[in-house]
Amino acid sequence: MKKSGISIKTGALFVIFLFIMTSCATTELKNVWRDDNYSGKIKRVLVIGVIKRPALRRFFEQEFVQQLKARGTDAVAGFTVLPPNEEVDKNIIASKLKELNADGVLITSLVDKKTLEKYIPGDVYYGHAYYAPPVHYREWDSYYSRSYTAVYQPGYTVKHKVVIVETNLYEAGSEKLVWSALSKTFVEGDSNKLIRSFVQVMIKDLSEKNLLQ
Repeated sequence: MKKSGISIKTGALFVIFLFIMTSCATTELKNVWRDDNYSGKIKRVLVIGVIKRPALRRFFEQEFVQQLKARGTDAVAGFTVLPPNEEVDKNIIASKLKELNADGVLITSLVDKKTLEKYIPGDVYYGHAYYAPPVHYREWDSYYSRSYTAVYQPGYTVKHKVVIVETNLYEAGSEKLVWSALSKTFVEGDSNKLIRSFVQVMIKDLSEKNLLQ
């Protein structure tokens, strides 16, 4: 009756795999708002990532720029025109927007970060079984013999780091908010891949909301 034990084990592994695959969906939008009164389209946008790590900020902003340009919207990375590692005065940003002839500014910032836990229950695998459960419970000797062949796989806890990010798009001239998105990203694996995936999700929604040139 080994097949019964193997099927139990395989089923448990499939559940674990399914959970991992589901939880690894990198970025998902939680809340999105668009100003329905705004009928324009952004042709050139200044991208600003509020990120303390300079290298990560540069990659983040440049990735946004590359993906925006790839779909036909001109963009400028903030690190190329703004002072590094400090909060920039509003007037400086406004001056740069005019200098660049940018009609939009995209600002992304971290709102929250947390650790989510998921408990995966244990399972029992019977390597050699004389009876299929629960038949072996009927007599003490069969239960006793079967107990020696049982291998218990203990339960365990899977932890995932999650960051909540807010991304806002403003019209440069009026300084008004035209689009805002709150997103949840599972922080796993290569950070560059996570950023690329995050940017793809943001640009996809901006395009679907008809906000980009």
